[in-house]
Amino acid sequence: MYINPEQFSNYATKFINILIDYSPKLISAFLILFIGLYAIRLINRVIRKIMVKRNLDPTLTKFLADILLWALRILLFVTFISKLGIETSSFVAILGAMGLAVGLSLQGSLSNFAGGMLIIVFKPFKVGDTIEAQGVIATVLEIQIFVTKMLTGNNQTVFVPNGALSNGTIINYSMQGERRADLTFSISYDSDIKKAKDILLDVLNKNPKVLKTPAPEVFVKNLSASSVDFAVRPWAKNANYGAVFSETLENCKTALDEAGISVQPFTLQK
Repeated sequence: MYINPEQFSNYATKFINILIDYSPKLISAFLILFIGLYAIRLINRVIRKIMVKRNLDPTLTKFLADILLWALRILLFVTFISKLGIETSSFVAILGAMGLAVGLSLQGSLSNFAGGMLIIVFKPFKVGDTIEAQGVIATVLEIQIFVTKMLTGNNQTVFVPNGALSNGTIINYSMQGERRADLTFSISYDSDIKKAKDILLDVLNKNPKVLKTPAPEVFVKNLSASSVDFAVRPWAKNANYGAVFSETLENCKTALDEAGISVQPFTLQK
């Protein structure tokens, strides 16, 4: 194959001229690329440290940091190719269409993800708390990105979607550290009300698991058609709540029987 030296020289000259003319854009584009990559790493480290200081869940911290990292990288890439003189409008339109399609297909998952972030940021409960939500009373084992993992009292593992959890009513039994048991004892109208009240209060005061502050309460709650209803309200630490609840039922019934006070058949428990 024969190569004309003069023609080759012309091509080389044109290439060098184009390279010289294009070099400012090329240099500035790569400067933006290298400086941008360094800035992205720096921003990512700073954001991670901030989230760790705010005690965010490690899984969420990593996930959010990764999302931020790739979002900044995509933005940097668009800026880089735009600086090189490449048309970016079509590229941005394709990215937008892809994002819309993914968002529509993962609408439920995105709702759960947003709910998980709200739970971790605003902390209506934390791992180890006993909560009531979505018809479930259980202890929180793990707050994941899309679901919250909980363990019920009968050793069943329950996964509740974070979207529904964050938008519903949550009762946190562990947040205050203390809990009140609300019980109702019904006695006959023939019984001595003052004596019954003193007996019930004495039972509460003798139980070492019942807190002195706040003080336990016993008072007439209602005069129903067939009984006098007493509200019996002892306070206990969360760890002792179950024991106080059951012991109060048993000890109050025993004490009333020993005093000859008739307990009506329907003892209400709340």
